[in-house]
Amino acid sequence: MGGQVENRAKYPIVVSTWPFVDAVRAAWKAVDGGLSAIDAVVEGCSACEELRCDGTGERSTDKVSLFYVWTVGPGGSPDENGETTLDALVMDGATMEVGAVAAMRYVKDGIKAARLVMQYTEHTLLVGEQASAFAIAMGLPGPVNLSSEESVQKWIKWKENGCQPNFWKNVLPTNSCGPYHPKEKSDFGKTSCSTVNLMEITTAFVPQIHVHNHDTIAMAVIDKSLTTGFRVGDGPIAGSSAYADDEVGACGATGDGDIMMRFLPCYQVVESMRRGMEPKLAAEDAMSRIARKFPNFVGAVFAVSKDGIHVGACHGWTFQYSVRLPNMDDVEVFTVKPQIGSSYVSRRT
Repeated sequence: MGGQVENRAKYPIVVSTWPFVDAVRAAWKAVDGGLSAIDAVVEGCSACEELRCDGTGERSTDKVSLFYVWTVGPGGSPDENGETTLDALVMDGATMEVGAVAAMRYVKDGIKAARLVMQYTEHTLLVGEQASAFAIAMGLPGPVNLSSEESVQKWIKWKENGCQPNFWKNVLPTNSCGPYHPKEKSDFGKTSCSTVNLMEITTAFVPQIHVHNHDTIAMAVIDKSLTTGFRVGDGPIAGSSAYADDEVGACGATGDGDIMMRFLPCYQVVESMRRGMEPKLAAEDAMSRIARKFPNFVGAVFAVSKDGIHVGACHGWTFQYSVRLPNMDDVEVFTVKPQIGSSYVSRRT
């Protein structure tokens, strides 16, 4: 699944999903200048949020024209109400502290909000309005509109298409917008009230995950003190989209988060390395565990050992990850291509 690459220069190390070279450069500048691993991931991922990594635009693939608005940070994929909200997670591999926000509204600095959760609360995760109120109280700018012209237009077109496709299942109606209700009546959720107010729907309507519509950056930094910092942008679940332990190494993930969070692939990768498995085999194993149950899922991980070995593994798409090491003149991008029989090869590009 992934060709293993040894890092002879070792520390510091910056690794990121996707060819987000400017974000990696920002993180490298921070950690090479003496800042901590946590500070470096905040710098790198803040740059990615500001630059709206992955961009917006139109791209043609064979006979299909794909319009995508999938960016990291503000202006990214809208939910069913047309609103953009942010998720972010930061993890300290030395203390195992985690700070995360999910479905955060009106605040554009997702990674900084997650860092503040870790720094100023005993919580691990804040969500929704509570996350927004906390971030603003801690001094982050807000409230601001997180939507962009592109994301709003994408949502309007989706509504005009009868809210198709979407993530609902076993409900009616099937070919139009809601409100939705179960196909079959159930005793579950009986209420004495004459009416039931439906909770606000915040499910994004992404129909398919592929290389041009992910809105995630996962970044790992190991500084010269061997402290590991981590951030992930669209899955604020520790162990799913990110995990780090200074005694072992780190992992970052991207792809179909709804599927991947059921398997905690990054926790699996780190624990497999803890038991002595090589990073290459650990990454492959984490992907194969998911693929056995969901053969059509799309996802990828990168793994970094405490010895500086880095590797990528993927299923269902071609994956790229970016690396900056002391012996490199600049960021290098590695490509991981799925092969027949679930064999994967990692190459520099």
